[in-house]
Amino acid sequence: MADDPMSDFDTTVFTHDGKTRTVFRLGQGPAVIVMAEMPGITPKVLDFARRVAAIGCTAVVPHLFGTPGRDGTPEGKVTASTVAYGLSSLVPACISREFTVFATGRSSPVIAWLRALAAREHERCGGPGVGAVGMCFTGGFALAMAADDRILAPVLSQPSMPVAITAAQKCSIDISRGELDAVKRRCADEGLEVIGLRFKSDRLVPAERFEYLRRELGDAFVAVELDDEDANPQAVVPPHSVLTEQLVDEPGSATRVALDLVLDLFRSRLLESERPD
Repeated sequence: MADDPMSDFDTTVFTHDGKTRTVFRLGQGPAVIVMAEMPGITPKVLDFARRVAAIGCTAVVPHLFGTPGRDGTPEGKVTASTVAYGLSSLVPACISREFTVFATGRSSPVIAWLRALAAREHERCGGPGVGAVGMCFTGGFALAMAADDRILAPVLSQPSMPVAITAAQKCSIDISRGELDAVKRRCADEGLEVIGLRFKSDRLVPAERFEYLRRELGDAFVAVELDDEDANPQAVVPPHSVLTEQLVDEPGSATRVALDLVLDLFRSRLLESERPD
């Protein structure tokens, strides 16, 4: 797959607390913050953002790491250059103070910037609130963002942090106790729904993590757990990225059903409430 020129996206910047980042935006309607997986804003992440825009939302894609639009595996296979590019995104993120990688019971400091972005986009785009999708490295960000009342549709696609080495790391996710309690209250009092997506064989997203979320959030946590045979057989990497690399874009496929579930959450929480009776 070739690099994506992103010519259909508007480009702007957003600054909060002294930190300025580039933000790409497409569409009209209530905002959905789309946070890319490693190694960055790939063409398939952008395709997902385009689907979000196509249903009547504004896809808002912040640049957190990597090179926007770059295909991580342009030759359709893992090579020395693709590994080097992946590491050039992963290593700086792992050592950055903005991202929590190994610690349990902590939210990444970048969450404050993302919440501020969501607040600005809610004001700009209107609607009842904002959606948020995190993927892989950013998967848990959507959960931590949901401590803010503006976030009405959080989606955790293959949430991979903290790195699942110890039992404690496997049975946790990158969110502070206080923010998790706030999300739990919203689930109980407001009917907030949280979608989680993973492949059952994915060691980066252990089963213990989803069991933990079920215990904490109860029925408000909608877990989608897929088998390896549900993944796109043409994908370069093992089953991991439900909405992007492993998507089988055919009606009735398990990954397409998962994608449609996510888009339906945005429709029901962000769009349908805007329609007149």
